[in-house]
Amino acid sequence: GDVDEPTLPFGLQDVQGDGSGIEEAGQLVEADLSRRLRAQARLLGVSAASLYHLVWAQVLGKVSGREEVVFGTVLMGRMQGGEGADRALGMFINTLPLRVSLQTDVRAGVTTTHARLTALLGHEHASLALAQRCSGVEAPTPLFSALLNYRHTGAITTTEALSAWDGIQMLSGEERTNYPLTLAVDDQGEAFSFTVMTPARIGAQRMCGYVRQTLERLIEMLEQSPQAPLHQLSILPPGERHRLLAEFNAHQADAPRQQPAIQASFEAQAQRTPDDLAVHGGAQRLTYRQLNERANRLAHYLRKQGVEGDSRVAICVERSVDMVVGLLAVLKAGGGYVPLDPAYPAERLAFMLQDSAPVAVLTQAGTRALLSDAQVPLIDLDAGPWLDEPDHNPHVTGLTPDHLAYVIYTSGSTGLPKGVMVERRGLRNLMDWYLEDLAFHAGDAVLLASSYNFDLTQKNILAPLMVGATLHLAEEPFNPGAIVAQVAEAGITHLNMSPSAFHALVDADHQQALACLKRVVLGGEPIQVALLEKLPQPRPTVINSYGPTECSDVVAWHIVDSHLETYRDQSIPIGRPIRNMQLHVLDHHGQLLPVGVPGEIHIGGVGVARGYLNRPELNQTRFMADPFYGQADARLYKTGDIGRWLPDGTLQYLGRNDDQVKIRGFRIELGEIEARLAQHEAVKEAAVLAREDVLGEKRLVAYFTQYPADEALGIEALRLYLQAQLPAFMVPVAYVCLDAMPLTPNGKLDRKTLPAPDLGAFISRGYEAPVGDTEITLAQLWAEVLNVERVGRHDHFFELGGHSLLAVSLMERMRQEGMEADVRTLFERPTLSEYAATTEKMEIVL
Repeated sequence: GDVDEPTLPFGLQDVQGDGSGIEEAGQLVEADLSRRLRAQARLLGVSAASLYHLVWAQVLGKVSGREEVVFGTVLMGRMQGGEGADRALGMFINTLPLRVSLQTDVRAGVTTTHARLTALLGHEHASLALAQRCSGVEAPTPLFSALLNYRHTGAITTTEALSAWDGIQMLSGEERTNYPLTLAVDDQGEAFSFTVMTPARIGAQRMCGYVRQTLERLIEMLEQSPQAPLHQLSILPPGERHRLLAEFNAHQADAPRQQPAIQASFEAQAQRTPDDLAVHGGAQRLTYRQLNERANRLAHYLRKQGVEGDSRVAICVERSVDMVVGLLAVLKAGGGYVPLDPAYPAERLAFMLQDSAPVAVLTQAGTRALLSDAQVPLIDLDAGPWLDEPDHNPHVTGLTPDHLAYVIYTSGSTGLPKGVMVERRGLRNLMDWYLEDLAFHAGDAVLLASSYNFDLTQKNILAPLMVGATLHLAEEPFNPGAIVAQVAEAGITHLNMSPSAFHALVDADHQQALACLKRVVLGGEPIQVALLEKLPQPRPTVINSYGPTECSDVVAWHIVDSHLETYRDQSIPIGRPIRNMQLHVLDHHGQLLPVGVPGEIHIGGVGVARGYLNRPELNQTRFMADPFYGQADARLYKTGDIGRWLPDGTLQYLGRNDDQVKIRGFRIELGEIEARLAQHEAVKEAAVLAREDVLGEKRLVAYFTQYPADEALGIEALRLYLQAQLPAFMVPVAYVCLDAMPLTPNGKLDRKTLPAPDLGAFISRGYEAPVGDTEITLAQLWAEVLNVERVGRHDHFFELGGHSLLAVSLMERMRQEGMEADVRTLFERPTLSEYAATTEKMEIVL
């Protein structure tokens, strides 16, 4: 009765099939293994059938991701006659569900399975439909989709007997079942054989291998370690285990220890091409010689401030040439840099500064005031004594690949951000992949349009400078139209950003300005094929990249097939591991899962970070010893991402197993927002969802209860409260006040029943109907783009949930309506009436 989820191995759920598309494979069980099995059955006082039922349960548990499995078992007996009974004496065949728990030790698993199988015989005449109704699985979802038919050879051979049961049919002289996955075991008195029937895409021979491996391992464990937990029983034959560990993780290259340090590669490039343009940002341009000399002066100064291996230096500057100088200088001095985004709230900056405890902070005139309370030296990059230092390359001894490269703060589920410590070997390994496998060269022009507090930014700053290419810096804030113009003007060949941001560029490209692109690296979100179809032909090479901050950014990559119709019915894979990295799909016991079975992605290799700064408890839960690599100090990182291996050795991303989400490429822990929201004095309970009420447009929605309930809490006050503590991309756009949080029967928050936000959940400045044709048209477009019911003339685009990418969508819709569209003006005049007035003036001028 408390089984409320079906057991569907490989997601198979069609239990009304006609047997077509099914393949069959059989196998004899060796005489010695058969004897050992019967000996264990006698020793435990159970039937041999009970052992095979447990074997099948273990296989189904592994390929369905469940530790409480249900499958059908075929019961055969005779009808019982009696007074008033309608039954006649005769043969019957019935199928009933058997429930097996795998959360036990091996011996108990056998005896418990035997007891349940024996008890099931007391219900042998019950209908399967009745059993289904007794469960918590609602029709038409099947309770199970796998079957076991254990038979004594010769017990039932007639077509008449078989046709009495609708689960097995005689088709063309061959036995078939309408269940998509069936194991038939033949007990021949002494020996055994078995047959598996399954869809061809799953592979009957492959399933035979799982059954054979599980059977042998079960007998071994009963003989040698009967009290060992069942989850240690692997169903993987040696061949598939080798495939997962060696073939799918085969790309090993020179270790980062054998490669020059990143700053050394840049210094060598500066010596080769001193007069070539290195970095271009706004009105600032620096050649390789100028950039190297400027970074050297700052590095010498940092050394005098005490910077050495593993020292941390914070950088709080706008996107500019100074940002590049500061980053290089910290690496040259031997330290690790800590990016502090000036756009972050003061409270968040203060926490990051306190937690990272840097030796110094690099600032500019425009950001210095943000850190006025800092208790560490502030070094102004606009001017200062560091400019008088020598300009030759500093010589730093004792620096190794194990020293720190940077600390980047990511969203944290406890309400506070957490700093990820990435070592130089991980960053070097990433750069080797980026430069060599993506074929970077001196003719490339790279545009940086992301925050340097975003981990993908690091490689885009350093890669061009290591090979003689040019780094171009986009202006802030993110303006798709301006970026597209910059791409065309500078002849940009390489872009790396989130799919959402790139989609905005594609929408803003009306003159095929993006045609100069040769290479586009996307990551952090699923790629929409429709986005790529809009690119001008010939399309650039598009790479889907995957990797968390905790593993030096990218750990897997996939070159998107130019024939985009390949991805019509499936998502674009995240691909194969980059050099010197390993990917494993494991169950929650850390056991390898078969190809095609979803599990948690674990990452190993040289790119795994040192851990979280000042978070030893969290490190113990997210970083674990690597049991597969064979080195004592090797570690795995538990990503919380769910994926599965495809037969061709590429990895497919399926989602998250926790409350972490990605919106426009930013990784967000919903728990951090909830914790902050719950700290408000008037909030009693809080929950946050990332809703996708419009396909492809996720938005954060906050739900809360309050006390005292008779005093209304303004949602504008909540938004302002969160804006003071969280980055803009983490502030919800809608706020829904509830009388009580919906709960499941178990008393947990029922997130599935949290309602969609209505108009009252968005900040409104008092509705006043739009006036004039321009305001009325704009209000309709705003409502469409922002997915709100109505827009008044005093409403604010960004308070209604707008952001830069939606602003681009609005510009496109305005152009379709024949209206003049300017995104920068929207940022300056974000209320409907103000923007409409500006738009009217533009039309008058035209």
